[in-house]
Amino acid sequence: MKYKRNKFNYFHKKETNTSLPISINGKKTIFLIFGLFLLLFPRYAAFEAQYIATDSYIQQAFIYMFFISNQTLGIIHESGHGVCYILPCPQFIMVINGTLFQLAFPLGVAYYYKQKGNLFATYIALFFLGFSLQYTAWYISTAHEGLHLPAHKSFLGVDGYHDFNYLLDTLGLLAYNSFISGLTKLVAYCLMIWAIVRMFFDAFRSKEITNQSLGD
Repeated sequence: MKYKRNKFNYFHKKETNTSLPISINGKKTIFLIFGLFLLLFPRYAAFEAQYIATDSYIQQAFIYMFFISNQTLGIIHESGHGVCYILPCPQFIMVINGTLFQLAFPLGVAYYYKQKGNLFATYIALFFLGFSLQYTAWYISTAHEGLHLPAHKSFLGVDGYHDFNYLLDTLGLLAYNSFISGLTKLVAYCLMIWAIVRMFFDAFRSKEITNQSLGD
């Protein structure tokens, strides 16, 4: 019997060559951009308690990056719900699927690049996983406001239902939404910080390795 090759082996095969297609200066630049973004996050993210609105160029740059990242994850979030509009999913699965898709996407990207040996890209994807968790934490924190989600708070700009009001109420955890939100936010910050630290060591270690190779 002839062995049939798995068409998806390419996605699971781990590369032995861990060289990155990003230059040393490119990695340093990316590290600085994401590091600055993280430092500004508590002050300029609209859903943070320390949020301050200014007309500075730094805040405007942060808002653009935040908007693009948030809208991208929002599209993925709604796609998760959309799958269950096509398939016969139970209501609980349909509601939670948005958040599952939103978290699974950057996690899947991180897994893919790790398997390819591209660790720097892995750290970028994990940073966005932390970013996604930040939004999830905010969403959970508003669950007590009710099942109805007004249009100005909805990604689609129309009235809808609050995912986590339904989910936490169904699980009997609605009264603990603040604690769950705080825990999720802590995990999000830890993940973002860890990703930034790994980017730093990866960028500057690459220079040391290159210098050693030239010396040999």
